[in-house]
Amino acid sequence: MSEDTAGIGPTGPTQQPYPVRFDVDYPDRGLDRLSTAFRLIVAIPILVVLGTVGGQAQQIDTESGAAVVSAAGGLLFVPPLLMLLFRRKYPRWWFDWNRELLRFVNRVIVYLALMDDRYPSTDEHQSVRLDFDHPDARALNRWLPLVKWLLAVPHYIVLFFLDIAAVVAVVAAWFTILFTGRHPRALFDFLTGVGRWHNRVVAYAWILVTDRYPPFRLAP
Repeated sequence: MSEDTAGIGPTGPTQQPYPVRFDVDYPDRGLDRLSTAFRLIVAIPILVVLGTVGGQAQQIDTESGAAVVSAAGGLLFVPPLLMLLFRRKYPRWWFDWNRELLRFVNRVIVYLALMDDRYPSTDEHQSVRLDFDHPDARALNRWLPLVKWLLAVPHYIVLFFLDIAAVVAVVAAWFTILFTGRHPRALFDFLTGVGRWHNRVVAYAWILVTDRYPPFRLAP
């Protein structure tokens, strides 16, 4: 059984492009040095917004003692898993929620990584291009969602070290932008590749939109 059919693990290079497509437009212009210098402070409002959308927060009603949900949930993992397992379905609105939230998360990350000086939009795509198609649930292996998170462990290990390198790259880019107003193209391409790798793993292991095992590469 081939990798494309089983989606269990990498057996070699594939001729078809990976179904998760990610890229960031390089800002071939001078970047705002002031917002770059204080990026972590400037980003606080959008991080608060992302926190309320990307996680679930509860508060206790002091009168009734009941827990009140005051924020939406994050990426949907268990509901699609159960629907794929028992009904062989992936509801479109669950898919749309996961894709749009993941796009929003990436816009915030790109802003924090100094790859764009435009403030992250909650709905417009801006310089970030992330896309993947709604899956044909009956073409997906119904049992793989139970173990995909485990099969992706090799990627978690590699991404741990890549993320460390990415932090170093952002710090180097920060100094470069302050002095030159430009994001070094080599660092930009590396950060884009790390983001691409992350999105492929998330799409495979956590939002379950493909059975094809993510490739071990930064390139498209």
